[in-house]
Amino acid sequence: MEPLFGVLLGLILVVASSAQNNCTCATNKWTECVQGGSGNCTCMLVGSNHKVDCSTLTSKCLLMKAEMISPKEKRFRGHPHGLLDNEDIYSPDCENSGIFKARQCNQADTCWCVNTAGVRRTEKGDKSLSCGELVRTSWIYIELKHKKRCSAFNAPDVANSLKHLFERRYKLHPKFITAVKYDSPFIQIYLQQNEKSRCDVDIADVAYYFDKDVKDDSVFDSNSTLTASVNGDVMAIEKIRIYYTDEKPAEFCMRQLVAGISAVVTVVILAAGFGIAVLPILRWLWTRTYKKSETKEMGEIRAPSLQ
Repeated sequence: MEPLFGVLLGLILVVASSAQNNCTCATNKWTECVQGGSGNCTCMLVGSNHKVDCSTLTSKCLLMKAEMISPKEKRFRGHPHGLLDNEDIYSPDCENSGIFKARQCNQADTCWCVNTAGVRRTEKGDKSLSCGELVRTSWIYIELKHKKRCSAFNAPDVANSLKHLFERRYKLHPKFITAVKYDSPFIQIYLQQNEKSRCDVDIADVAYYFDKDVKDDSVFDSNSTLTASVNGDVMAIEKIRIYYTDEKPAEFCMRQLVAGISAVVTVVILAAGFGIAVLPILRWLWTRTYKKSETKEMGEIRAPSLQ
């Protein structure tokens, strides 16, 4: 009886261990998951008590915060992680819903305003900076370059493959992909999302996941790797650039434009002033030269009559 009991206990432990191992978050590796007594798998974001919905993408804000509080074994892989005075690498403040707070600050009490993609859209200031509403990023332009190959892919096939990839892997509805243009080896992807329902993923989150995938730093579970292919032929992406456009113009761009215009106006005024100041001098020199020439000519004309 005892050997049989031991076998049964071993089987139970194996099943329990297997269930525990299956308790992972497929869409977010920055989570800690626990198997409940009822068999449900609950995943919490690393460094917080925020529950993660593993059936969809996690917001970019929460991902960035988790990356800044990543486990020690993750921090020393490749280059070190840390807080830098850079708007693209910082530990963000997030709302309870997971979106960015309109104002972000670093440890040096330097603050700036961001859009829904977490990208800086104003000049930096101190803690007195007021940002108001969180401006939505409604349009995203992604520029890709794939490795050189003997022959280019077929443009319609590239567009169809990428649309299918974004729908399958990132849960993005095709209606938000407004265009895919291909001119080997360059690819342009246009995402537009003026409004989104609760069921839709945000294009800013999609762009962040895709950027991480291309740079071989995927947010997905380690068993899920990006495979971009066209009709079964692998398309190896080697470069990616992402541009964001908001519903409202970025404020620091306007300030720079005003500063540039002011500089041009200043140069024009200085040039005009210099011209006005130099003109009388040139006129005086020209008049003096003319009088000397005229006097000399008159002298040459009068000289014969004196003989």
